[in-house]
Amino acid sequence: MTYVNNNLPDPTDATRGASPFDRIRREDESGEYWIARELMPLMSYTRWEDFAHTVIARAIRSSENTGTFSGQAFSAFTEEGTGGRARADYRLNRQAAYLVAMNGDPNKPAVAAAQAYFAERTREAELAAPAKPMSELEMARQYVQALEREAVITAELEVAKPKANKWEQFLNSEGLIGMRETADMLGVDVRVLTGWLVDINVFRKVTSQAGGGRNMPRKPHQDSGMFVVKLEQRNGWTFPTAYATAKGLDLISDMWGKRAAA
Repeated sequence: MTYVNNNLPDPTDATRGASPFDRIRREDESGEYWIARELMPLMSYTRWEDFAHTVIARAIRSSENTGTFSGQAFSAFTEEGTGGRARADYRLNRQAAYLVAMNGDPNKPAVAAAQAYFAERTREAELAAPAKPMSELEMARQYVQALEREAVITAELEVAKPKANKWEQFLNSEGLIGMRETADMLGVDVRVLTGWLVDINVFRKVTSQAGGGRNMPRKPHQDSGMFVVKLEQRNGWTFPTAYATAKGLDLISDMWGKRAAA
């Protein structure tokens, strides 16, 4: 579900608690929810592309893997950004926000804080008193069911996690690695690596206005969270630079292995 929303309600006074996650919590007739762009800085992410294409994308895949995905949980919408340009955002219900927190970088203290907060919010909601009285047996059954659901979600999240741990020592603080460093890992020249990525249609040749050429990842592979392109400056020149994520390293490693075996 995608919609345009230029009039998001402000968080209510009741949500302005001690926790920063409480302060951005919102409510409407469908229940409580959080806005992704408000959640992003509280999890120590600065670029929307990194947050949306990596963290939120992984959370959506986790939701799909557990059979709990819905357009209402991860409700995409557009809003007016800087300069009046439309920009993408998400309305996240409690379960979606919990999955986003669980799929953040665990090395970030802010992500750990988000995980603890949304785990507690989820537990509180599941154990909240119902409208009509329940017997002790019914309450016990509901408690066991909540624990079972949490155990299933935790197990599925472990399965859905990217194979990042084996690359962790090679990635920078943003979870990225340059093409030159990637080529060094494979023991080849960076031009050989990026040229091969062009050959297999992962990268494409880009020509600058000055006539220089660079091999850059194609947009679908950026949108899927495998690669990131940053504009960098050196000696007065601005130029794009490609970086791989842990997911991108998985792709390169797998494809390079098949190339070597062919």
